[in-house]
Amino acid sequence: MPKIALIVPCRLESTRFPRKLLHMIKGKPLLLWVAERIAREAPEMPLYFAVDHELLAECVTTAGFEAIMTRSDHASGTDRLAEANRSIGADYVINVQADEPLVSARQIRALAELISGPADMATLATRFTTAADFANPNQVKVVLAPGGRKALYFSRSSIPYARDLAGKVDDAWVRANPCFRHLGLYAYKAALLEKFAGLPVGRLEQIERLEQLRVLENGFSIACDLTEDPTIGVDTPEDGEKFERWLG
Repeated sequence: MPKIALIVPCRLESTRFPRKLLHMIKGKPLLLWVAERIAREAPEMPLYFAVDHELLAECVTTAGFEAIMTRSDHASGTDRLAEANRSIGADYVINVQADEPLVSARQIRALAELISGPADMATLATRFTTAADFANPNQVKVVLAPGGRKALYFSRSSIPYARDLAGKVDDAWVRANPCFRHLGLYAYKAALLEKFAGLPVGRLEQIERLEQLRVLENGFSIACDLTEDPTIGVDTPEDGEKFERWLG
């Protein structure tokens, strides 16, 4: 059994971008861009794709990657990870999202370092640089404890809120203050991953629609580190075009 494993949860259907993981970018499905990137950045770590459909399994296995078929009715990617890890048996699981084609070796290793410490779960954040992104509810914010390395809260709202400015901040203010964007990269101790589905869904999770709040609301800790590596999360067709432009 591997001590640490990279697992990518993959769901065929997506509300904002139907079947986005199979969306072709320069002749290759998005999912394969992600798979090849991870394999190149962290070749020393075993890599698995937890899929919910045969089309996704075929996509990765024909390219030489390992797929684990999981139920199609999971409420979250975390539940899908837990099911997959029952077969893998890793002590620590690093979750890279299937729509994050620019994940870096430094980000993966930062998560591995964090989850080997006392925290039950780990994640990453990066600094906001524009007021427009800071105001966007689709870009999740995280508030860190002084000194960093511990997440206090996650929100879709612009936090910290600049009361003296009535929330009307500019790019300079955002860059000068602790305004952090949460990235969809996680690491879990296997024990928490297995408990996750059985934890009561918290009121804050229901309001914000952020499943990581379930962890905080149930008294578990989330370590967080900062990264400056560029990311492009592909949530919409426009994001797909942005990644294609990045490829050149």
